[in-house]
Amino acid sequence: MRIAQVSPLIESVPPKHYGGTERIVSYLTEELVRLGHEVTLFASGDSVTNARLIAPCQRSLRKNEKCKDPVAREVLLVDHVLEHAGEFDVIHFHTGYLHFPVCRCLSVPHLTTLHGRLDLPDLVPVFDRFRNEPLISISNAQRQPLAWANWQTTIYHGLPTDLFSFRRGSDDYLAFLGRISPEKGADRAIEIAKRVGIPLKIAAKVDRADRRYFKRVVEPLLNESYVEWVGEISDHQKNDFLGNAYALLFPIDWPEPFGLVMIEAMACGTPVIAYDRGSVPEVMDDGVTGFIVRELDEAAEAVRRVRNLSRARCREVFDKRFTATRMANDYIHMYQRMLGRDATYAYA
Repeated sequence: MRIAQVSPLIESVPPKHYGGTERIVSYLTEELVRLGHEVTLFASGDSVTNARLIAPCQRSLRKNEKCKDPVAREVLLVDHVLEHAGEFDVIHFHTGYLHFPVCRCLSVPHLTTLHGRLDLPDLVPVFDRFRNEPLISISNAQRQPLAWANWQTTIYHGLPTDLFSFRRGSDDYLAFLGRISPEKGADRAIEIAKRVGIPLKIAAKVDRADRRYFKRVVEPLLNESYVEWVGEISDHQKNDFLGNAYALLFPIDWPEPFGLVMIEAMACGTPVIAYDRGSVPEVMDDGVTGFIVRELDEAAEAVRRVRNLSRARCREVFDKRFTATRMANDYIHMYQRMLGRDATYAYA
């Protein structure tokens, strides 16, 4: 098949550091190429891919100080897709809803994977007006605020099997990996580590919008002797950071659409202590790949119980449910269904 993958421009594909959506776009794109499909990736010019790359801008936008209006670049992105639309059997958008108006003019089959939260009131009139747009959710929980939208299926994220190495043993520290924001719960992770008396390493980015929260709430807690601030890390650094951890803390307070870091930890064999929000009960196997908890005391107790879990079993669950090959084949099945073709496919 001739497939277009359309990525946001805010980060490169794959991202150099933080960036969940663009990371998944990369894994999907490279796996589709490996499986023999003709793939074109629309992304920033600093992206690295085996697919054909069409770049509406030279650099990703998040750290580009010359970019004052990211939406302007995204409009160019959509226009580039329209210019080349006739070259594809299917166009796969990962760009939220910005492209919806022009999709009414597209004669090429297309679909959109939504990667973010959908519980915002402003989204209701948008998705109501564009009810015919075919959508993919990344968890069943994600779609609940817009349950009436044109959902085709849920496809869970997947990672390359060789991206992270399984570790049978661990060092004596807890890990927090993600974005510093109130909903991600770095302050709660610090409190959990304090209660169990185990060091905590924090690898995270701080967006401009969250600098005030970081300065007022998190930064003062970094002075504690048991807390180590690592900052943003790359995929290569994640391998050791997650793989050597006793457990990953994921004390979120928002409707998490998926939570990529949970399966990254599983790939290393590292159990996860996660709050019961959003997609967590779908991604986690409670008592197998970690523990699902609801408050601080329960989280602290779960950390004490991690020793009873099998790190090998965590990796087995990852291999069964969350590989890039499984994800790509699920999307291929969806593309074939849209094209009216025989939806038979093989895991390679």
